[in-house]
Amino acid sequence: HPPPSPFQLRFWLFLSAEWKESHTDKIVGGHEAQPHSHPYMAYLKIVEHGYCGGFLVAPDWVMSAAHCLGNTTVILGAHDITEPEKSQQVRGVLKYYEHPEYNPITYANDILLLQLTSKATLNEYVQPIPLPRTGSDLPTGTKCMIAGWGLIDQDRDTSKLFETQVSIYSRRKCSLFYPQLNSGMICAGSFHQLRDSSQGDSGGPLVCNNVAQGVVSFGYDSPPGVYARISNYLPWIRRVMNK
Repeated sequence: HPPPSPFQLRFWLFLSAEWKESHTDKIVGGHEAQPHSHPYMAYLKIVEHGYCGGFLVAPDWVMSAAHCLGNTTVILGAHDITEPEKSQQVRGVLKYYEHPEYNPITYANDILLLQLTSKATLNEYVQPIPLPRTGSDLPTGTKCMIAGWGLIDQDRDTSKLFETQVSIYSRRKCSLFYPQLNSGMICAGSFHQLRDSSQGDSGGPLVCNNVAQGVVSFGYDSPPGVYARISNYLPWIRRVMNK
């Protein structure tokens, strides 16, 4: 066997326990979103890990990443999470549905559905986002948007929703960074500007042409980021939500 490439070495380092401690999900060099321009966004306050992103996919269903699983309160309709905004709606979680084949080591099948204790009141601040209809791959270079309340840079927190644009990477190019890439994953990042290429909040959506195509899963501190590929999970999603 040839010696591992720098990418593979980074990948194995990335799997180590130290990574878990030092890894932060953030939107680097993004800009503050226009308030309530992403009415599907959910802020997941989690007892065990602080918080994650998520997104409303039906009045009483939120999607997030399986690695965000924990005792969760869902806040919808927020822009500044530290302010008691009139637009905010708070819901508890009735039931958690983690993908049965989620692997916490490789982050395969990193997708989670949360059934809310009661339906959200839909209005201009709170709206579900459509999911893909088919399992086809997105063309390389497709422009997409990620949003979240993550760190803007290493030292600065934000309580407001930030957003940044990313582009879909080819599977071939992305597998150089992530040898464990599979059909349940999709890659996106910025090809040109390192500053706006990092991850959004874990669990937030990768939105392309107003459809949620991915769930923020993992990444290094440089592009691309890896997302759970929602179209791969449509049968499971339908099964859970129809139950």
